[in-house]
Amino acid sequence: MTSPTSSAVADALRRRIRPDLVRSGSTEVRLYRRDASNMQGDAGVVVFAESTADVQAAVQVANEFGVPFLARGSGTGLAGGAVPPDGAIVISTTKMNAVVSVDAVNRQAWVEPGVLNLDLSRQIAHLGVHFAPDPSSQQTCSIGGNVANNSGGPHCLADGVTSAHILALEVVLPDGSITTLGGEDPEPDGLDLRGAFVGSEGMFGVATKICVRLMQNHPDVATMLMEFDSVAEGAQLVSDIIADGIVPAAVEMMDQLCLVAVEKWLHAGLPIHAAAALLIECVGPEAQVAAEVERIRELAEARQVANVRIAGDDVERELLWKGRKGAFGAVAQIKPNYYLHDTVVPRARLAEVIEKVYEITSRHGIDVINVFHAGDGNLHPLLVYDAREPGMVEKVHEAGREIVGFSVAVGGVLSGEHGIGLEKRDLMPLMFSEIDLAAQEALRLAFDPKLLANPNKVLPNPATCGDLHAVPEGAWI
Repeated sequence: MTSPTSSAVADALRRRIRPDLVRSGSTEVRLYRRDASNMQGDAGVVVFAESTADVQAAVQVANEFGVPFLARGSGTGLAGGAVPPDGAIVISTTKMNAVVSVDAVNRQAWVEPGVLNLDLSRQIAHLGVHFAPDPSSQQTCSIGGNVANNSGGPHCLADGVTSAHILALEVVLPDGSITTLGGEDPEPDGLDLRGAFVGSEGMFGVATKICVRLMQNHPDVATMLMEFDSVAEGAQLVSDIIADGIVPAAVEMMDQLCLVAVEKWLHAGLPIHAAAALLIECVGPEAQVAAEVERIRELAEARQVANVRIAGDDVERELLWKGRKGAFGAVAQIKPNYYLHDTVVPRARLAEVIEKVYEITSRHGIDVINVFHAGDGNLHPLLVYDAREPGMVEKVHEAGREIVGFSVAVGGVLSGEHGIGLEKRDLMPLMFSEIDLAAQEALRLAFDPKLLANPNKVLPNPATCGDLHAVPEGAWI
């Protein structure tokens, strides 16, 4: 049996979906060959879905022709999760961007998957509530993408990642049927299939409506910036704070190269002379925040921290956070390309792992920027490089594999919030046994027995991974 042509699939889609929402031109389709990772594929056709019915029709056509499909939000994923298999139907959810309803009393809202993370919080700010997960790509990533990757962000230390903030999902399953997982009640009956779906990276179907939990805005906030002579000293203070019983809303660390890059761009008065800086935020009632700030000051003094800066107003606070969340973009001040991992390691091993990251990158002749969620040990080493330099891409990928391997060896995990996707798929055996992987495969087959929903992602399968490839060495990543 020959594979169906993209034109035949596109014609079938246009009979089911408004024709102008189906794009199959080579230039248009080429725009959807990749996400924010350094891998790419070749989509067959792109559908700009406007409704659950459009998504259902696209999935039904995929089943009719036996071609793969995947949902795509803003394309900000860094692990290749939204890279299309050859000939796939890409279902873009960017037009499904409505906030359907908001219940301020019960603090929940139904939204479509294309709603941008920060837009949601802005639209409901007047109600005194917000959506807690806040990835660095908050201004551009979608709620659907947050669900797919179980995204986190700086404030997930206290508030938890996306799975803690999703109550229910309307889903088009891989066979084209529609169902609801979870519910608005605190404890819906039956298996927690909502929990299985969140973080499934598109392998279990497409979320078309999402019921999110909303958090009350905090009455008071204090943002502190501290500088250190070494990353290890900063890590030690983080351990002191947590051991003292304080769980700040966020604890972020930036090393010197990161501080320099951000300061060149932002001019926020960051301590570029320091080896590292901690950005710590405390939230809650005014008295509680004041007590936590004072205690953190005491712990910092005990560690002989030279300088503790507290944002004087919202403007200064927002400037500091703009620097932290804009760190990835600021790397262009150093090199045009970067390769990013997000392993998680035990907080007690944090300094050791960071030193190993410096050793690995130095040995390969690669610059590295370390900016990460220090509170929960979620590392984000950015290997910055110029892809036009001969052999550099290979060096970067080898260094990345070493970093992941060492992180897992000290008791860490492969990913904290970026997902497995293609990037770490073949590294899964580092963390999971054959029995573990077989159990995960069985769950996937329960949702998608035909393996049409975003195939060849997450679970290693060497026999089917030939249709996706790394960007050529000279490409601009």
